Amino acid sequence: MLALEGLRLEQGDFTLEAEWRAEAGARIAVIGPSGAGKSTLLMGIAGFLEPAAGRVLIGGADMAGKPPGDRPLSLLFQEGNLFSHMSVAQNVGLGLRPDLRLSREDSRAVGAALERVGLGGMGGRKPRALSGGQQSRVALARVLLRHRPVLLLDEPFAALGPALKTEMLDLVDEIAGEAVVLMVTHDPNDARRFAPQAVLVAEGRAGAPVATGPLLDDPPEVLRAYLG
Repeated sequence: MLALEGLRLEQGDFTLEAEWRAEAGARIAVIGPSGAGKSTLLMGIAGFLEPAAGRVLIGGADMAGKPPGDRPLSLLFQEGNLFSHMSVAQNVGLGLRPDLRLSREDSRAVGAALERVGLGGMGGRKPRALSGGQQSRVALARVLLRHRPVLLLDEPFAALGPALKTEMLDLVDEIAGEAVVLMVTHDPNDARRFAPQAVLVAEGRAGAPVATGPLLDDPPEVLRAYLG
C-alpha cells in the first residue's frame, strides 16, 4: 500500500500537492502536460525530494527522513542506469548487494532473474553488446531481484519501438506481482494497456487515481489540450 497524506512538494516557485492512496497490486499511469510535475511526484515518493508538508507512507510506515536507498521501493528510468564497465550479471547483482559480494545463492538468483526476462546465458556480456530492448530487460531483472512493494517507472521504455514497448509493459505487469506500480507516460496507448487507473498531474496537483479509460475518453480541458 502507498499513501500520500497532505503531501506538498516544492521546487523553487513550483508546488505540487497530493492526497490519495493505492492498494497492493495497483497499476497506475501518471499522466499530464509537460512540466506539470510527474517526475517531481516520483522523486518525492522516492525520497530525492523532501516534502514541504505531509507524509509518504509505504505499507503503513512513514518514510519521513528515510533516504532513497532505505525506502522499500525500486525505480526504473529511461536510461536504465546500467554500468558499462560491468557485466550484465554484475549490473543485475547490484539489486541484491551494492558491493557485489554475492553468495552462491545470490548468483543463482541473478541467473534466475535473467532467465525470467529472457536473457538466460547472457550474464557475462557487457551492456554495450546488447540491443536497447535487452538493456531494458537487464534493468528490469535488477528491479525484479529487489522484491520491493512499490515500483516507480519514469518513462523507462519511451525510446523503444511500439512492439517492443508493449512486450516490456506486459513483462513489468507480470513480474511486479502485488507491487504498486506508478508509471509516468506521455503515451495514452501505454496508459490504457498497462494501467487500469491513472493519476492526472496538472495545475499543481496530482489527483487521486481514477479509471484510465474514461479519463482519456473524455479528458478535462488541461489534458485535452496536451493530448491534442
